[in-house]
Amino acid sequence: MPSFEWKGRDRGGRPQSGVLVADNKDAALAVLRRQQVVPITVKEKGKEIAVPKVRGGVNDRTLAIFTRQFSVMIDAGLPLVQCLQILGEQQENKAFQRIILQVREDVETGSSLANALKKHPQAFSDLFVNMVAAGEAGGILDTILQRLSTYIEKAARLKAQVKAALMYPATVIAIAIIVVYVILWKVIPVFASLFEGLGASLPLPTRVVVAASKFIGRFWWLIIMLVVAAFFAVRRYYATKQGRLVIDRMMLKAPVLGLVLRKIAVARFCRTLGTLLSAGVPVLESLEITARTSGNAVIELAILEVRKQVEEGKALADPLKTTGQFPPMVVQMISVGEATGAMDTMLAKIAEFYEEEVDTAVAGMMKLIEPIMILFLGVVIGGVVIAMYLPMFDLISKIG
Repeated sequence: MPSFEWKGRDRGGRPQSGVLVADNKDAALAVLRRQQVVPITVKEKGKEIAVPKVRGGVNDRTLAIFTRQFSVMIDAGLPLVQCLQILGEQQENKAFQRIILQVREDVETGSSLANALKKHPQAFSDLFVNMVAAGEAGGILDTILQRLSTYIEKAARLKAQVKAALMYPATVIAIAIIVVYVILWKVIPVFASLFEGLGASLPLPTRVVVAASKFIGRFWWLIIMLVVAAFFAVRRYYATKQGRLVIDRMMLKAPVLGLVLRKIAVARFCRTLGTLLSAGVPVLESLEITARTSGNAVIELAILEVRKQVEEGKALADPLKTTGQFPPMVVQMISVGEATGAMDTMLAKIAEFYEEEVDTAVAGMMKLIEPIMILFLGVVIGGVVIAMYLPMFDLISKIG
């Protein structure tokens, strides 16, 4: 009968290892389950699989699917190495496939799953690694992976809503600029030549439009260079700590859009912190991870200040109120959660409420922005058209 080397953890999370003699791998797994051991690897002696070390990235959807499938396999009693092997082989993203197989190799050689994942920060965030570590320690890895997959799916949805909130007005404004640019570049010179040939006197609005048209015609390359330079300058400024703080603060104070972004930040804060606390991650570590994943420099600084005061012995609700970045309802509900010992449950409820609020706010913003954008386009393009028709009245009066 073949011998199987195995490594695993007992229900208390302590590492265990040994050798079993069994008919096959399934029989060996059955013995381990009867001994209440969570298997990490079960392999027949002498069989090895080498996997090269790689680097790569992964999107939220792919990571969510991987995590949910991983949780189902763990819940079914499959050993970690076998789960990772199956998930790696069926993964379509080649970079992520190599990462999974590398994790499998590290786990097979005795590393914990959390430490193996930690080597690939481009695919697995601090939140992911810390929750997996908590799941391994508590013997509830399948439950933690289910929570992680839910969190990743909801976080991806919030990210999509942020893009929707920002992209619509930006797209409409960009189209308006392009339309006006084409009119000034191609249409206005025709009218200017006509007026000059007829000897019409040009009123001030028309002279301004004609001058702008001539400038664009002569220095179009300079305008493009300035736009590109401005884009990269803002991007580089945002990459700095101070620039990110200034721009994020302006975004939060923007009319209509700022309210939506704040609700998104609150929903993300509550969802992340609640997920970490429910996994058993310590409060201070949870706050630090939540700050790094907040997506807004102003909210990040506020959470770090809250963490500092919690570390000094204060309750969570009071420092949150002091920052002024969180609505009173959120602070009050967190205070109740602290008093009742159900902080993670309360945070989950707040997150669900604000995620619904974000849906409503984004839909309302779209309805509000649409007429504003139409008015903006009408004023800009209509202003140019009217400016070019003003000399016509002078010409008509002369003809009359």
